[in-house]
Amino acid sequence: MQEPDFTIGIEEEYLLVDRDSLALADAPEGLMTACADELEGQVSPEFLQCQIEIGTKVCADANEAREDLRRLRSAVSHHAAKFNLVPIAASCHPLADWKSQPQTDKQRYNDLRQALGGVVRRMLICGMHVHVGVRDNALRADLMRQASYFLPHLLALSTSSPFWQGEDTGMASYRISVFDNLPRTGLPPQFETWEDYDRSVKALTDLDLIEDSSKIWWDLRPSHQFPTLETRIMDVQPRLEHTLTLAALTQCLMRMLWRLRVRNQRWRIYDRFLIGENRWRAQRYGVTEGLIDFGRSEIVPWPELVEELVTLIEEDAGILCCQAEVERARDIVSGGTSAARQRAVFETAKADGADAEGRMRAVVAHLIEEFHADL
Repeated sequence: MQEPDFTIGIEEEYLLVDRDSLALADAPEGLMTACADELEGQVSPEFLQCQIEIGTKVCADANEAREDLRRLRSAVSHHAAKFNLVPIAASCHPLADWKSQPQTDKQRYNDLRQALGGVVRRMLICGMHVHVGVRDNALRADLMRQASYFLPHLLALSTSSPFWQGEDTGMASYRISVFDNLPRTGLPPQFETWEDYDRSVKALTDLDLIEDSSKIWWDLRPSHQFPTLETRIMDVQPRLEHTLTLAALTQCLMRMLWRLRVRNQRWRIYDRFLIGENRWRAQRYGVTEGLIDFGRSEIVPWPELVEELVTLIEEDAGILCCQAEVERARDIVSGGTSAARQRAVFETAKADGADAEGRMRAVVAHLIEEFHADL
């Protein structure tokens, strides 16, 4: 079997904040125009006016993705500064109220508002998506079914949204709680073939309930626009290097599953109910509590889980030239995800005597610093 390209592409959504007040701010038309002129199709508005989205080119590996992502982040930051704005890459703004955020006036977003009603107004959340190049449709369906097992692992490592509207939610990823209110979200169904998937999509498009599969927002889906599998479960990362670690893990996991297939092996398929329990644990705890190993029938702590994960894809990381990025997953576990770092900043500000708003402002300032640390 010919090996797929396993190229990667990364999409990230950012929030724009006022440099002085640290509150959310709308993207001026001049900012979007300047970014579009420089980035040539790699930047776009999002549903809310305080959001901006970027997407890398098709990249062979994490090193190539690093250069393009750094260029994109730097350009957004540079042009935002002209308007006294600054981007942050966290899945929720710690203080902002979704009810006061205006929607971007574009037909696509107006149609979403009409179709989804009040729940879409709460989408003051940002994520990151990783595309992995797999051209063969049958293989895409097979890998999607197996890769679902690892979606909670990727979510746990990515968690960056503990705060919502000025309160600690107790969650590591509150973004998931908000996003799951939309239809056609969550873990993907376990289609056995591409034809099963295509038939299910056609059942909705034939009724004009959705125009195409781009309106299906599962945690993992075949991309409608590209010959890729698109992983969508992850929170966006304040640190560029952590984005690359998650992208490398996603890329290597897809290759590992293909490698098993070539050797006439495969990953065991578990019921969505069981994977959903691990998804909840990841959403709630990040990497502070373990995930269930269903083969061993026990909860495995994250220091052990990350070692298993790195070992599992060691061969693939070598082939794809991303060993350093994959191994950095250990640092995420030992040092904590963004959710843990944000809470640590909050507690430090509290100990220093800051009031409730001051503590959250300290968190936003921390997110600004992390966004720019690797640029």
